[in-house]
Amino acid sequence: MIQLSTLRFLKDLQKNNNKPWFEEHRPLYEAAKTNLQNMVAELIPAIAKFDEAIGNLAVKDCTFRINRDVRFSKNKSPYKSNMAAYFSSGGKKASVAGYYFHCESGKSYAAGGFYSPMPPQLAKIRQEIDYNFDEWKSIIHHKTFKKYFTNGVDGVDLLVRPPKGYDENNAAIEYLKMKHFIVSKPITDTEFQRKTLVKDVAKVFEAMKPMIDFLNRAVE
Repeated sequence: MIQLSTLRFLKDLQKNNNKPWFEEHRPLYEAAKTNLQNMVAELIPAIAKFDEAIGNLAVKDCTFRINRDVRFSKNKSPYKSNMAAYFSSGGKKASVAGYYFHCESGKSYAAGGFYSPMPPQLAKIRQEIDYNFDEWKSIIHHKTFKKYFTNGVDGVDLLVRPPKGYDENNAAIEYLKMKHFIVSKPITDTEFQRKTLVKDVAKVFEAMKPMIDFLNRAVE
């Protein structure tokens, strides 16, 4: 479970996003970091029960630093107001589909899929969907999938026109215009503090695994 103190620290950090405040409250950060790491340590074997490749990961392979890279951003706040982890066969830095866990007061969620694939990967995914659209539909219309992901596959940031080589009348055009292939399920602060949190999040991840497999098959 995620402690209330972890969520409170992240909420306070959002209001006091500066180095002096952070250093003054570093013990709270260290406690929150340990809380998340313990959660990730439990999630790895839970995910590995249905996705063996995840079982080889260490906690450090999945978790992100709280420091922001501000070099190319107009937002110069030094810290993220969230803690997160990404689980994939190659760890957090691998450009493959995987499972994502986001901890932020009032904005937490479990998600997964492929965010911003490289152009060659995106082309392969589109081709896989085009060639195997019936299989794709069977995955995203499955009752378990729809139970957890009521909004379906993320339709944000779509192309205005069909990608090169595809016609507007293509049956799969809704998905061929996508730049990301993501599903997510919100998690309330109350749900975060349940003792069943690891089990609950693992179920969300398991529901998206057929989509993860489809996307990774395409780029492999």
